[in-house]
Amino acid sequence: MDLAKHIDRPIVLVGLMGVGKSTVGRRLAKRLGLPFIDSDAAIEDAAGLSAAEVFERYGEQDYRDGERRLVARLVAEGDVRVISTGGGAYIHPDTRELLNERAITIWLDAPVDILTERTLRRDTRAELRNGDRKETLERLANEWRQSYKQAHIHVKSGAGAHREVVEAILGRLDDYLSRQA
Repeated sequence: MDLAKHIDRPIVLVGLMGVGKSTVGRRLAKRLGLPFIDSDAAIEDAAGLSAAEVFERYGEQDYRDGERRLVARLVAEGDVRVISTGGGAYIHPDTRELLNERAITIWLDAPVDILTERTLRRDTRAELRNGDRKETLERLANEWRQSYKQAHIHVKSGAGAHREVVEAILGRLDDYLSRQA
């Protein structure tokens, strides 16, 4: 099956911060010959501030409201592309329902130890700037797991290369589309 020819809606990557949604999303889009959009980068472009600065300046509620509107607009446009979302975007019930109706949702999942190590590389996540990073990630993983489980496809990521995650996604995506046909 020529996978890209059978994709008729956006592919949306969801999961906790540090799981690799942006990096994997770029590589996945390239492999499929599709455009890529990072919702955090789109928020930053619109606001003229980093995502963390928007989060800190306007608060989590305003940030999440803007994120929901942006993700809804990106999916409503109907373009076939790969979209990476912020870690909390898929948690909102309305956003999750919209994404599951109009996109193919893929939950990228990794152990908290790996997420902790990856998020230490860049201090760009407002939610992790205060308190114990690992504790915060464990709490979010526990709180958000039930929402993430509602994604169409679940791909586990580990300490391996992003290329391996992309290959796993392509295999699961092929299976998913074959079942839908």
